[in-house]
Amino acid sequence: MLLIVDDERTTREGLNAALEDHFDIYLAQDIKAAIRLLEEENFDVVLTDLRMADKEDGFELIRRAKSMSRPPVCILMTAYGSEDVAVEAMKHGADDYLSKGRMQIDELEMRIARALKRRNLEEENTALQQQLSSRYGLENVIGESSALRKILDVVKQVSPTRATVLLRGESGTGKEVIAKAIHQLSPRAKAPMITVHCAALNANLLESELFGHEKGAFTGANERRIGRFEQANGGTLFLDEIGEIEGSTQVKLLRFLGERTFERVGSSKTLSSDVRLITATNKDLEKMVKEGSFREDLFFRLRVVEMVMPPLRERAEDIPLMAVKFLKEFSKENQKAVTHLSREALELLQRYPWPGNVRELRACLEHAVIFAGSSAVQIRDLPQSVKDWKPQPLQLGQSKAPASATAPAAERSFEAGEFPTSLPSVKEAEKLLIMRALEESFGNRTRAAEKLGISRRTLHRKLREYQLQND
Repeated sequence: MLLIVDDERTTREGLNAALEDHFDIYLAQDIKAAIRLLEEENFDVVLTDLRMADKEDGFELIRRAKSMSRPPVCILMTAYGSEDVAVEAMKHGADDYLSKGRMQIDELEMRIARALKRRNLEEENTALQQQLSSRYGLENVIGESSALRKILDVVKQVSPTRATVLLRGESGTGKEVIAKAIHQLSPRAKAPMITVHCAALNANLLESELFGHEKGAFTGANERRIGRFEQANGGTLFLDEIGEIEGSTQVKLLRFLGERTFERVGSSKTLSSDVRLITATNKDLEKMVKEGSFREDLFFRLRVVEMVMPPLRERAEDIPLMAVKFLKEFSKENQKAVTHLSREALELLQRYPWPGNVRELRACLEHAVIFAGSSAVQIRDLPQSVKDWKPQPLQLGQSKAPASATAPAAERSFEAGEFPTSLPSVKEAEKLLIMRALEESFGNRTRAAEKLGISRRTLHRKLREYQLQND
């Protein structure tokens, strides 16, 4: 819902006529009437004049609106445009500022949509953080994409069990974060979770690290060492980069998974430990099994439950939520007030393929906060490797993604030199073009309309006609 506040009747009614297709609109001719409406209804947007009769001004209304439990987006309009007024408006909590003399309806719609998107993103991020904290105990799990939701559904199912879990995926996709989530949701949460990075130790040191050793077991073993399996008793042991362990350690690990027993290096005494094992790798274990460098029986023991972490490029819709968290974190660390990404910077981050996944995104945003010259991260603030990236052009006959053989004709894309056996209808083709334009514009309707060579109003009408509205 939208509240328009202006003491000029023609302005109120003109804005009402221009915006009524998109909002349920309420009108108020003064501040008192506007405040009464604010107390009675839950508005999404307040569009208010600055100067009104009886020496009332829009700053008072904005202050009142922003003090509410769910403050609306507030946009100030004035005929007295100046930088000083704009600065003052922002100090009082306005989300945006418009000069009446230069105001265009399309620009006003775009600014309202942008402010609402920013407000909704902040609300969604807060709600998601609360939800994940209560359900998964970790603030580091950020996102709401279908790919991440599937992972979290498995986490919820597997956590109460004692099943061994194998986490697979590219480096930087958050395998350790998910391992911690499994532990924190399990009945073992009060016991320790111990992490071992297998690639950091050679074979002898790794075996001693995991199973412990007796004094004198090897040169330098000057005292008994309690291994990680004993330390994690009652809890969880997370072995990262499991594909790096060598044959002798694989044998001992296989025995533990079968019998829950082991011996310290240099001892014949059999010990037992109640440990839940979670492992992770970015290697192709099936290929290693065929090559003989990884035991097949161990592979099957580790893969009781297998979870494949999606790369960041396959869940780009999670990037805005991650950005909010990382910007807040690094702004606090560096004592800066960087709060959001510019539209251009966000679009680049959502297109970039992220070979280093979440770890690379985190480093990118830390760099951006350090170099940002304002509250918004611009493209110029990003690392050079991200700024220099260009998408690879499609080759002749190559498509972005394979089309389903069963997809309707109107939803398939036909590349150069490739013709369908039956042509889509004009309406089907038009719908396809609109869908493609929206996809390439990341849902920005103004840019999509420009790509299509039609007005924004025509695009809205087409979206309703083809039932493509999602708001």
